Amino acid sequence: AGGGGGGGHGGHGEFDFGEEMVHQMIHTIEYVLGCISNTASYLRLWALSLAHAQLSEVFWEKTVVEIGLESADPIMIFVCITAWSCFTVGVLMGMESLSAFLHALRLHWVEFMNKFYHGDGYKFIPFSFDNLAVILGED
Repeated sequence: AGGGGGGGHGGHGEFDFGEEMVHQMIHTIEYVLGCISNTASYLRLWALSLAHAQLSEVFWEKTVVEIGLESADPIMIFVCITAWSCFTVGVLMGMESLSAFLHALRLHWVEFMNKFYHGDGYKFIPFSFDNLAVILGED
């Protein structure tokens, strides 16, 4: 009576090398694409980080250096540094909020979906009072 093997896939039928090879190639392609996708996702965050520094430098050049320091007026320099501070903090806070949102989205969507989501559940049916009788089996 000693049961036969099934190759660890539920014991259904014989081992088919060709089918197993195709199955493993599909997993390999998915893994490689996932690595590329994760790298691209982190590169987007890195590019946003580089944009912070560049924007701050551009704001400094256009407000403080070109307007404030060229005028040589202490009040104008103070106004330009204040404007630069407000622009920099405002834009960079917006960009940093975007960066935090994108990172959280990346972690939830890319990491979670690649590792745990299988899509083998049941179809989502939104709640509706019109369909309540059908759902409960009361026609």
